[in-house]
Amino acid sequence: MVAFCFTVAAFVASCHSVKPIQYVDGDVDVDTLPAEILYTEPVIQPGDMISVVVYSDNPVASSMYNQTSSGGSTPGLSGVTTQAAAPTGQSGYLVDSDGYIVMTGLGRMKVLGYTKTQLADSLVNYFQQNELLKNPAVDIRFLNFRVTLLGEVAKPGVYSVPTDKLSVLEALGLAGDLTIWAKKDKITVIREVGGKREFAKLDITQPDIFRSPYFYLKQNDIVMVGQNKRKVTASDQTTLRYIAVSTSVLSAIAILVNLFK
Repeated sequence: MVAFCFTVAAFVASCHSVKPIQYVDGDVDVDTLPAEILYTEPVIQPGDMISVVVYSDNPVASSMYNQTSSGGSTPGLSGVTTQAAAPTGQSGYLVDSDGYIVMTGLGRMKVLGYTKTQLADSLVNYFQQNELLKNPAVDIRFLNFRVTLLGEVAKPGVYSVPTDKLSVLEALGLAGDLTIWAKKDKITVIREVGGKREFAKLDITQPDIFRSPYFYLKQNDIVMVGQNKRKVTASDQTTLRYIAVSTSVLSAIAILVNLFK
């Protein structure tokens, strides 16, 4: 009788079905979601690679502020290297540990803490106030915007993307989605701000995820997906099946022995 009960229990455990992955389990009231906190433009930090392209009514005059080297590239969404987004194919400027770049035609300048828009506006104002260019325009882009995904995702790794607007849901998509063992209410975002690390917990099953200031990722963010405790049990399903079969055989032998005593 004990063997029979154990067999049934093992069989039930081995046949346990796993629920499909479900995101945002609930109604999303878009009218109450404040758009201004959903996305904030990232600021330039040490280690960033940025492109700075200057335009004006006089291409010859503006060219002296643009890099002339070619062949710049950056990994694409799938991790495959693609041509950089900079219009001239330039290699970009690496922001040093003090937050400076050495820009063509202008020399060493501090860019730490600026957003792309702020830096572009600052350069346009400089060109205008010093009457260096007529109708100047500046295009600035991140060339090495990257995030790291670890834990219960299909393809953990470091992902470089050709955009600086990337949500946590899009990042999970890049990593091949969550595994069936992922703990959807236990996703941690690690972010470095001003030399200090911030930790945020996200629950992607709740509509409030869209309100989080961590819904959109910043460059160099680390996303860690927790593991469901049932994974350990599920990983032993093969063993449970063997135990169930063995127990059934032993039970049958025991019955036969009792019959022929």
